Amino acid sequence: MSDTMRAVEITTAGGPEVLKPVTRPMPEAGAGQVVIKVAYAGVNRPDALQRAGMYDPPKGASDLPGLEASGEVVAVGDGVGWPAIGDKVCALLPGGGYAEYVATPAAHCLPVPQGMGMKEAACLPETFFTVWSNVFQRGGLKAGERFLLHGGSSGIGTTAIQLARHFGARVFVTAGSPEKCAACTDLGAERAINYRDEDFVEVLRAEGGADLILDMVGGDYIPRNIKALADDGRLVQIAFLQGPKVELNFAQVMTRRLTITGSTLRPQSDLSKGRIAESLREQVWPLLDAGKVAPVMDSEFPLDRACDAHARMESSGHIGKIVLKV
Repeated sequence: MSDTMRAVEITTAGGPEVLKPVTRPMPEAGAGQVVIKVAYAGVNRPDALQRAGMYDPPKGASDLPGLEASGEVVAVGDGVGWPAIGDKVCALLPGGGYAEYVATPAAHCLPVPQGMGMKEAACLPETFFTVWSNVFQRGGLKAGERFLLHGGSSGIGTTAIQLARHFGARVFVTAGSPEKCAACTDLGAERAINYRDEDFVEVLRAEGGADLILDMVGGDYIPRNIKALADDGRLVQIAFLQGPKVELNFAQVMTRRLTITGSTLRPQSDLSKGRIAESLREQVWPLLDAGKVAPVMDSEFPLDRACDAHARMESSGHIGKIVLKV
């Protein structure tokens, strides 16, 4: 194996054009880590935020973008029981996915589901870790509950619709076009609300309110989410496409016993992410193996055209996941 590899780096904070192909040293497997020869890397919103200079990698993480990948394990560090060299895996990454090789904790790897290609497998970690930990572990979604999900046609959205439906919830989504709304109902959403034409607050209030809302929009959606919740409802915030600051009257939070929570995945400890992986392997991976849940794919770009993949994502025209072929 060579000492160097191809990668795509963020040359300076800016638009998609700042992503440039470079040569980098090969990563090494530290204790508890594996090195994966990357087949495909997933493209996610945090990659674009990092590229724009708004989301620094955690201490010790690669400065290269890329938070998920699929591929073959080519090296293992001390103390790794699984996976072994030669195993096909998909993995949550601390960064570094836009490259031919990447190092990550072994505990953040999951097997490629049965019958699934590497392209699809690369789309699983970031979205499934996020949805499972926020909707089910933090949000406590239960069968029969009304679940409102913003951005239903995104990678997060298409994953959350399928899992929520499988576990018996009633799923309501917002999306920005008739095509996106149709894609959401095809996946199992009971009602897709085109936010350009309809008010999600009115729709949910007519149903009795949402028991759980998953929001990545933020901004003026936050007070509207509060209005759309049923008594004892929960709001889980995972991103702020419209900004994190808003004025909010907390009286209704108290009188209606509402819960506001949220999380981001990347800054969590390796141990915490390992526990999410373990839970996914037990409760969700059998659904993927059986073909009951699957990632929705939008498009594929070669690694050295990562700039085009980012432009596609930021146009918001995509439905489902975008990947880089490495």
